[in-house]
Amino acid sequence: MIKDISEFNTVFFIGVAGVGMSAIAQYLSGVGKSVSGSDRYFNSEQDNSTRVQLETQGVRCYAQDGSGISSATDLIVVSSAIEDTVEEVRKAKELNIPIIKRSELLALIARSKKTVAVAGTSGKSTTAAMLFQILQDAGMQPSIMTGAGLSSLIKEGKIGNAHVGEGEWLVIEADESDGSVVNYTPEIGLLLNIDKDHQEIEELVGLFEKFKANTTGSFIVNLSHELTRPLSNGLEEDFGFQEPKAHYNVTKFSQNEFEIRFQVLGQDFEMQSLGQHSAENAAAAIAVAHKIGVDLKTAAKSLKSYEGIYRRHQIIGQKNGVWVIDDYAHNPAKCAASIRAVQAVRPNVIAWFQPHGYGPTRFLKDEFIKELSSALRDTDEIWMSEIYYVGGSVTKDISANDLVQGIKEEGKKAYYVEDRQDLLPSIRERLTKDSVVLLMGARDPSLEVFAKDFFEKL
Repeated sequence: MIKDISEFNTVFFIGVAGVGMSAIAQYLSGVGKSVSGSDRYFNSEQDNSTRVQLETQGVRCYAQDGSGISSATDLIVVSSAIEDTVEEVRKAKELNIPIIKRSELLALIARSKKTVAVAGTSGKSTTAAMLFQILQDAGMQPSIMTGAGLSSLIKEGKIGNAHVGEGEWLVIEADESDGSVVNYTPEIGLLLNIDKDHQEIEELVGLFEKFKANTTGSFIVNLSHELTRPLSNGLEEDFGFQEPKAHYNVTKFSQNEFEIRFQVLGQDFEMQSLGQHSAENAAAAIAVAHKIGVDLKTAAKSLKSYEGIYRRHQIIGQKNGVWVIDDYAHNPAKCAASIRAVQAVRPNVIAWFQPHGYGPTRFLKDEFIKELSSALRDTDEIWMSEIYYVGGSVTKDISANDLVQGIKEEGKKAYYVEDRQDLLPSIRERLTKDSVVLLMGARDPSLEVFAKDFFEKL
């Protein structure tokens, strides 16, 4: 069993195009490892931008046929989605090459640096990106591996979800969806929130309690969230939104279209962003940065130029007076927060949501109905298209229309449009200069194209 990243040099990723896998692959390449990988998306001869970006970062890419694995390979990395029946896994076993899960490798990397692990069911990628920028602008040259591309890195032609800095600090996301949050032993553990998502609340609380126990230094908690509050250390290592007991408390919040303003410890902050949850995430990043040694003025200057991350309230543009915004929101709390965030932009929000996975949608049905109904104003409406299905054996005993009907029963405007290509023709006559269209969904790689196509046809 490999216990340290110094114990291997040549590593191969099966499913390297995945956002979590590609981040680690780029990081290891950046620290001098020989890195390669395969993905089913590389089997086609069509151009693949992810493959080009990975190879530009020194990651050699192969079709998923076993050709990239040889006796010279020291280590094989798999994601939780890769099964033992995959041809490359079988080949690795025949060659007696050690196989490790993505989360296990990330934990090994984290032990090689001073690490901040960002945890919670919502906001991890955004908060990690904010913290990375603050540390970067403070001259600390941090490293990062995250679940979404930072706009500032994407502009450089990169995927944007990884960066290797010369400094001692590494920022990562600690994922609860596969339970791997308990694998990390960070110097600083950050807990943003706890909402029902992939597991029941009791299971999630148990995971985050173990995460706290494994944190070797400061554990920073959101005091404005009732489920995270009990995990506080009772020290000045907490944050919150209009939560007087929190040390890094957001006060004097205001939003004017796409700009938010607020104070933390008397320091003024302004950002190009949306919603109270963005200020709350910023407070978390500020708390960690300040703990590390960054003064509040430096943090404020940094966040003023923060450019955001891929598909997190990403502004597609304005046409005919209508704003179009694309967002990765996909669980009940995230979708509700996303809707509330754009309500300050225009008096009429037309939201669209594509749920992903029949199992997750079934598991969260009641929460989706409750949260979305609560977020929608009388002037707002939500449209849903059918559940995104990636294949495999699954019981298709729920539809997005079931969520729509439930929201209707709560007295809110909700509509079902099975094929998302019919969305624009269905809502076109409803759109005015007082409208903002919010497109929400995750996991489906074609959502970015859909959003841009929607805007072009608007």
